Amino acid sequence: MTSIPDQKIPLRAEAFARRKAAHEARADATPRATANLLAHLGPLAPGTVVSGYRPIRSEIDPTPAMEALLSAGARLCVPVIEGRGLPLKFREWTPGCAMETGPFGAEIPASGAWLTPSVVIVPLVAFDSVGHRLGYGGGFYDRTLDMLRETAPTRAIGFAYAAQQGPDLPIHEGDHRLDAVATEEGVMTFALPSDGAEG
Repeated sequence: MTSIPDQKIPLRAEAFARRKAAHEARADATPRATANLLAHLGPLAPGTVVSGYRPIRSEIDPTPAMEALLSAGARLCVPVIEGRGLPLKFREWTPGCAMETGPFGAEIPASGAWLTPSVVIVPLVAFDSVGHRLGYGGGFYDRTLDMLRETAPTRAIGFAYAAQQGPDLPIHEGDHRLDAVATEEGVMTFALPSDGAEG
């Protein structure tokens, strides 16, 4: 029987192609997706810690949303990969802060405070109709959400092009569903199990 990771390999290849095409075709997608994301988040309490990300490849760019949240009083951070098999850590980010290249080519702050987000804006390769996410295969966000949701309520919101929605994904124990996905077409929300994970 084919393992879950092996089942995801062809799905990931197809999803990369869909995302690349969407990234190249929709010049107006980012402002519309940004507006939908911000409307979904609504007003946040001052000082709320939100994790965004620095886009790589054909990921939709969350920078305008991050800057708007910062202006509204949130604290922003971005993920830092510390090693294979480990959860992510989050370093504070502000526009213009000194950056360096981290693993996989994503920019990370060269210095700054380590923060714990209560809202995580999540990049993805694909998502399905019930909130499962297909990433790059390293499991970093699943491990991280497992850690965060064990100690405090944590909202995980995918940020994507609408074309990244694909067929229902194969899952295994430990895969975390998203609370919502914001795209240029709107916001899909999902009812999560009480512990936030599958199984």
